[in-house]
Amino acid sequence: MRGLNFISLSMLLVFTTLQEAWSRGDQPLSKIAIHKAIVDLNGQAYVKASPTILGLKAQTTEWVTLEFSSPKPSADDWIGVFSPANFSASTCPEENPTVYPPLLCSAPIKFQFADYSSPEYKDTGKGYLKLHLINQRSDFSFALFSGGLSNPKLVAVSNQVAFANPNAPVYPRLAQGKQWNEMTVTWTSGYGINEAGPFVEWGPKGGDQVRSPAGTLTFDRNSMCGAPARTVGWRDPGFIHTSFLKELWPNAVYTYKLGHKLFNGTYVWSQQYQFRASPYPGQNSLQRVVIFGDMGKDEADGSNEYNNFQRGSLNTTRELIRDLKNIDIVFHIGDICYANGYISQWDQFTAQVEPIASTVPYMIASGNHERDWPGTGSFYGNMDSGGECGVLAEAMFYVPAENRAKFWYSTDYGMFRFCIAHTELDWREGTEQYKFIEHCLASVDRQKQPWLIFLAHRVLGYSSDASYAEEGSFEEPMGRESLQKLWQKYKVDIAVYGHVHNYERTCPIYQNICTNEEKHYYKGTLNGTIHVAAGGAGASLSPFTTLQTKWSFFRDFDYGFIKLTAFDHSNLLFEYKKSRDGKVYDSFRISRDYRDILACTVDSCPSMTLAS
Repeated sequence: MRGLNFISLSMLLVFTTLQEAWSRGDQPLSKIAIHKAIVDLNGQAYVKASPTILGLKAQTTEWVTLEFSSPKPSADDWIGVFSPANFSASTCPEENPTVYPPLLCSAPIKFQFADYSSPEYKDTGKGYLKLHLINQRSDFSFALFSGGLSNPKLVAVSNQVAFANPNAPVYPRLAQGKQWNEMTVTWTSGYGINEAGPFVEWGPKGGDQVRSPAGTLTFDRNSMCGAPARTVGWRDPGFIHTSFLKELWPNAVYTYKLGHKLFNGTYVWSQQYQFRASPYPGQNSLQRVVIFGDMGKDEADGSNEYNNFQRGSLNTTRELIRDLKNIDIVFHIGDICYANGYISQWDQFTAQVEPIASTVPYMIASGNHERDWPGTGSFYGNMDSGGECGVLAEAMFYVPAENRAKFWYSTDYGMFRFCIAHTELDWREGTEQYKFIEHCLASVDRQKQPWLIFLAHRVLGYSSDASYAEEGSFEEPMGRESLQKLWQKYKVDIAVYGHVHNYERTCPIYQNICTNEEKHYYKGTLNGTIHVAAGGAGASLSPFTTLQTKWSFFRDFDYGFIKLTAFDHSNLLFEYKKSRDGKVYDSFRISRDYRDILACTVDSCPSMTLAS
C-alpha cells in the first residue's frame, strides 16, 4: 500500500503540473485520438485534391483545393492532412503503447472540420476546403473522418499531392556566429550527405560570390525522450544544414542562396536572399532590436489546428515583416512554436518566419515547451516539451553557445551586449550557468557597449501575472534571489522575459524598491534594472492579478512585442507595439553619458575604496 500511495502522490504531482501547463491551451493535435481510429471506408464517400503537383515555379508554399462528399454527413466530421501520404499501420513503431498496433499511428500535420467552408455540409454531404501547404519533404493525402476527434472513423482518402521537388532547400534561418563578423545560415532539406553536398553561395551585393560548405545534422525517433514526440507526433525532420559566413564587413549588404550539388553533377538552388552584416562591437550607428517570447505559429488557411490557441502569432509575424526594413536583429526568447512533440510543426513555424529569419538574425532562447521533460536534467520535471527535451530547438536553430544543449550564450550587436539565460536549467548561485551569467555581465566594456540587456524565458525578475501573484513572489520561484545582486552590480539596463502571455514594464528596481520614479524619460543613472514581460507575441493570453504593486508601471492584456532603438552611446528608445496594428502603446527613453554608468549606486561599487 505504501508503494501505491507513493505512486498516487507522484501522479497527482504530475497532473497538477500538467494542469498548470495546459491552462494556457492544449496542443490542438493532441485532441485527436488517432490511436483509436478505425476503418469505415464508404464507397460513396470521396475526397479529391487539386492541383496534384505543387511548386512548379519553385514555390515553397501552395494552396490546395479539396472537394469531398459523404453519404452520412455530421457536424463533427473533419479532414486531416497527412504527410507522408501513406499513414497506415505499417509505419507504427513497435513501442507504441497499445496492445495491438492501431490502424493509424501518425497524427495529421493539420486538420479542419468539414463544414468550415461549407455550412450546408451536414445537410448536403458535400463540401470544399482550401488548405495552405508548405514543402515538408514528402507527399500529402487528405482523409475524411467521421466520429469527431475522440472516436475517428476513416471514411475516405484523397489522391496524393506532392511538391515538384520535395527535397528542395527551404526556410533559411540567419543567426549571429561566435565572432562579431560571422553570420550563420541554417536551413532544411531532404538531401542527406550521401546524396548531395550542401553549401551557401554568397558575397557582397553586386560583387563576386564564393561558396561556403555546410555541416549537416539530423536525428531519429530514438533521440526523443517520450510521447508524443516518440510516437504519434513523430515525423522525419529531414536534414538540417548550417553554413558559417566569415570575415564580413560591418553593415555591408550580402546576397546568398542555398545550394546542393548532387552526386550526378547537377545543382539544386533556393531563391536568392540578402542580409546586412552586424556592426562592429561598440560601433556608433543606428541599431534596432525586436524582442518577444511565446509567439508560436498559426495557420494562414484558418485551419483550426491553432484556433483559440495562438491567435496573435500571424499578426506579430505580419507586423515584423511590414517593418522589416527598420529591424536589425530579432530575439525570440523561448516557447518557439509550441510543437509539444508534434515534429511537423517546426517546419511550419520556420516557413512562417522565413521572410524575417532569412533577412535578419533570428536569435532564440529555450523555454519550457522546448526543453522540459521528467528525468532529463531539466530544472522543472514537467512534460511541456511533449518529449522533445530540447532536441528540436537545438537542431533547428543555431545559437552561439559553447554547448547548444545548455543553450545559454552571449552575443554582441554594435552598442548592445545581450546575455541570454536558459531558465529550464539551474541558474542559482554556485551553478555553471550562474558563473556564465556573471562573466557575460562583467566582461562587457560599457564605454563601447553601454546598453546591457538580460534575456530569459521564465520571469526571473518581476511580473504581476496571476500565476506568479498567487505564489506570492511575483516571479519564478527562486528567480531573482540569486541574480538581482548581479544585475545591480553590473548595472543591467533592461531584463526581458517571456513565459507569461502579456506585457508589463516595471520601474527601475532593486530588491522590490523602485530606484527611480520617472516613467517615460530617464536621464542619468537608473540605479536599478527595468524588468519587462514580453510573452504576448502569439500564444493565448494570461491574466494579471487584481493586486496593485508600486513597481508595475504599465500592463497590457494583449498581443505585442518590444523594440529597442539605440541612436548612439547615450540615447536609447524603448517601445512596446501591439501586434494588431504595429502602433506604439508604451515607451520610454534613456539619456545618459558614460560617467552615469560608472557612478556608484546601492550595491554596485565596493563599500570601501583606497580613496575613502
